[in-house]
Amino acid sequence: MAIEGPLKELGIHDVFQLLDLSRKTGALRVTSELRHNEGTIYFDNGVVVSAEIRSNPHPLGALLLRTGKITEADLERARDMQQRHGDKRRLGEILVALGVITKGEVERQVRFQIEEVVFEVMSWNEGYFSFAEQSESKVPTEVTVRIPVEALLMEGARRIDEWSRIENRIPHVGVVPSLAPPPEGGGGELDLLPPEWEVLALIDGERSVRGLATELGRSDFEVAKTLFGLESAGVIVLVDPGTAKRGQPSAAGELVELAAKAERALLAKDLDAARAAAEQAGNMQPHDATVHLLLGRIHLAQGHASAAAEELRRALRLDPLLAAAHRQLGFALVSMGRFGEAVQSWDHWERLARTPEEEAQRADVHRAREAARVFAHG
Repeated sequence: MAIEGPLKELGIHDVFQLLDLSRKTGALRVTSELRHNEGTIYFDNGVVVSAEIRSNPHPLGALLLRTGKITEADLERARDMQQRHGDKRRLGEILVALGVITKGEVERQVRFQIEEVVFEVMSWNEGYFSFAEQSESKVPTEVTVRIPVEALLMEGARRIDEWSRIENRIPHVGVVPSLAPPPEGGGGELDLLPPEWEVLALIDGERSVRGLATELGRSDFEVAKTLFGLESAGVIVLVDPGTAKRGQPSAAGELVELAAKAERALLAKDLDAARAAAEQAGNMQPHDATVHLLLGRIHLAQGHASAAAEELRRALRLDPLLAAAHRQLGFALVSMGRFGEAVQSWDHWERLARTPEEEAQRADVHRAREAARVFAHG
C-alpha cells in the first residue's frame, strides 16, 4: 500500500510515527521544491536502517576518507575488490576484513550519516512525501545499523529547539566564521573544550559552517552550536555571505567572485586556497554543476582521484550535458585504474564537445582514450 501526500497535511514527524507503529519496510521519499532537494529514508520493520539526500550525499567511503579513518589507498583497494574481483560484500565489510578500520567505527560513521539525513528532512515543513513498500533485501545498507524512530524524533525535536535559539546568528550553514580582532591591551588565556579547539583551528574566514563540519566529520548542528558559543564569547565573528550590504556585490556576484578566486588559485597551483574558495562557493550554491566541476578539477590536481570523481559525478547529475565534467571524470577514473569506465566517459564527452574550449582538448583526450583502451583490454 502506498502512503503519500503533502507535508502540509501530514507533518514529517507524523509520517515517521506512522511507519514506526505499522512496522513498515520500504523507502520513504521526501521532496522539497523550495529547497530543490530530495531525501530518501529506508525502513526495516519500522526501524530506520539507511538514508541518503541529494544536496549533501555522504557515500561511506568518502565519509571515512574525509574524516581520516582510512586512506585513499585503502578505499581504492576495497573498491577494486568489488569491481575487478567481484567481491559481493559491502564496502564497510571489506574495509573491516582488510583490518584498516573496526566494525564499531564503520557502524558509528554509518549511524552519523543516517542521522544527518533524517534530521535535515525533519526540518522541512513543506514538500511532498511518498512511501513505497519493498522487500528487506532491496534496502541499501553498508553495515547493520538500526535506529529506532522514537530516538530520532526525540533528538530531532531537541535540535529544532536548539536551532531556534541560535538561528538569529546562524540562519543557515553557509555562514562563514572568522577570528575576531584581539582585544585592546591583550586578553587572557582561552579556556576552551577540545571540540571547540578543533573547530577554532580550522577557522580561516573562508570555510562555512558546512565546510567546517565536512572537514571535521561532524554534524552541521554540532559545529553551529560550537560556533555560536565561540561567537558569544567574542572569539569569532560570523558573516552571512548571502546578506549583501549596500555597495557590496550581490550573493550571485559573490559566487562568481569566489569561483574566479578558486580558478586563479588553481592556476597559481595554490591548491588549498583554490579548494577553500570553491567549497565556499559550493556551500552558497550546492546545485551549481560548474562549482562541482571546479571542485573536481581541484581534487584531481591535488591527487585525490576518488574525491574528484565524486564531485564530477555530482556535477553530471545536475547537468548531464556538461562536457568538461565528462572529460575530467575520464582522467579521474584513469588515475583510479578504472580504464573501461574512463573510455565510456570520454565517449560521452566526444558526443558533447562542441565549444572551442573543448575542441582544443580533442587531441589530448584521444591519446588518453586510446591508452586507456589498451589497459582496459590488457
